[in-house]
Amino acid sequence: MIRDFAPGNYRFIPAVFQYSSGAAALPGFEIERVRFDRLTPLAEGFAQAAKYIQAAGRPLTSFCACELRSPAAFTEDGFRKFNEHYVKTLSEWGIFDGTTNPVARSNVCPEIDPPAEPSFYAFSFTRPSQSTAPSFVIAGGAEARGGAGSYPERIVRFRDLSPEGLKEKVRFTVGAMESRLDAFGFSWKDTTGVQAYTVHDFHPVIADELVRHGAMRSGLTWHFARPPVIDLEYEMDCRRVQREMVI
Repeated sequence: MIRDFAPGNYRFIPAVFQYSSGAAALPGFEIERVRFDRLTPLAEGFAQAAKYIQAAGRPLTSFCACELRSPAAFTEDGFRKFNEHYVKTLSEWGIFDGTTNPVARSNVCPEIDPPAEPSFYAFSFTRPSQSTAPSFVIAGGAEARGGAGSYPERIVRFRDLSPEGLKEKVRFTVGAMESRLDAFGFSWKDTTGVQAYTVHDFHPVIADELVRHGAMRSGLTWHFARPPVIDLEYEMDCRRVQREMVI
């Protein structure tokens, strides 16, 4: 299941054409996460990321994860069109081969003061390291089952915002994160950062569905934002990154 992306010095969990389910640095490398001080429009963000990566002496193929922000949740068709545009730069950088995309990603929609256009929040890339500690980024995932079918067919408790509905959505998403971590041989105890994205009050289930699972060993960053597709309600991602910068 896990594949190596040798030009970037990382391995990844194959998923769909627009992103992978996670990226982990190969031995001898670590992942650095770089967050923009302000949201930066997509084209400008790619340009700044390229400049930063190259200044660090790394090839553009070392780009392994990104965190995006969009103006509002997409329809399925709108999301597909956005993704077809997004991967063009990754193709130019020698990362996306037209079928397989090793780059992990989250793309969420701030409910208050959203950007006017899809923008960068952060990106990650690999760099040489003497550390033997694991280094990884697990892509954003929401309460949608994998496989064929439309989002309404795959969303857990579709349009159910009852306390039980939200609990099941959170439980499913936590489980999805655990499955991705396990695919690399990691668990919550290896994470240094966990993020949640929702506009709903999920405090009633935090103790049982997150804390008792070990997901909050380093705390939790809650972004008041929606997942990228209409009718998705709760998303998470996580990482182990020892080097983080703000530019």
